[in-house]
Amino acid sequence: MGDVLAGIHATWEFDDDSVLIRFERGIRTPRLLSALGERRIPHEALSSVTVGAGKRGTVVLRAVPRPGADPLTEAAAGQLRESVDPYRLVLPAEARPLAEYYAETLGAAVDAARTRRAGAGLVTDEQPGAGTPGHGTPGPDRSSGADEPAERFLVAAPEAPLSFKAYDAKASFDGRTVSFRWFRTGASSAKWKAGDQRLPVGELEGVEWHSPELFDGYLRLLPRGGPAESSGADHDPAAVVFGLGYGPVHESLPFAAAVLAAVRDAAATRVAAPVPALAPAGRRDPADVADRIRHLGELHQAGLVTDEEFTAKKTELLAEL
Repeated sequence: MGDVLAGIHATWEFDDDSVLIRFERGIRTPRLLSALGERRIPHEALSSVTVGAGKRGTVVLRAVPRPGADPLTEAAAGQLRESVDPYRLVLPAEARPLAEYYAETLGAAVDAARTRRAGAGLVTDEQPGAGTPGHGTPGPDRSSGADEPAERFLVAAPEAPLSFKAYDAKASFDGRTVSFRWFRTGASSAKWKAGDQRLPVGELEGVEWHSPELFDGYLRLLPRGGPAESSGADHDPAAVVFGLGYGPVHESLPFAAAVLAAVRDAAATRVAAPVPALAPAGRRDPADVADRIRHLGELHQAGLVTDEEFTAKKTELLAEL
């Protein structure tokens, strides 16, 4: 499409297969939006498009993401305030006809993407998202059709390295490993006793983010194959707690989204590149066994094989000599 629609705090650029959302950087722009900078949203990542009345004489054009398509909204889990929703474009009330036009145009593109998925057998039991506004309706609303969850993230996650200061630790993420460095004045005795933490994404199965704007905010890493942690975040070495001025949304949420995306990527890699099969019983060439152990070590270093798996497989390989 190539059209550009400028609103309050953001500008949407409509392309043939996506929408490029650029957020302003300024003291009046919500800090989360400023931190995100810009985001490209493929049409296939959207479920519907709506137009509605905003506050103080404004109109809001909103794109609704599909479940599972965006690591940021998945990590947020519905906890974001409306004012920092990255899928809302706020316009002056007099721009409503323009908002309705783009809602109709973008909605048609979203429907076309849905049709392509249906043709490829990726959509089942769906209704089209298009709708014709009737008397008394707020405008084009293409939210009537439920959309199936995306099988993978379609929107890029914030890029590592990322870090933020929680109440009890400094959290860092380099793209492969999450690190918690405890503060002596904030960390609980349980965390201090456990020591600073380094958790490869390959050893995780998820991330839990509880907004610092809510009571008892925290970020918790969920270990792969491990039992659910029953203790509070204050005593869990795989979690950091927020507080007044600590772990703000614009820092901790992009962090959580980036970790979540890396965890999903690591899981996909494990499926695509399983641990090498063991050789048939009997003595093997020592050089061949050494190569297998070296490759196994690389998978372990990348976090794609747990400590237990590495030790067990290495023992079996050595037994072949």
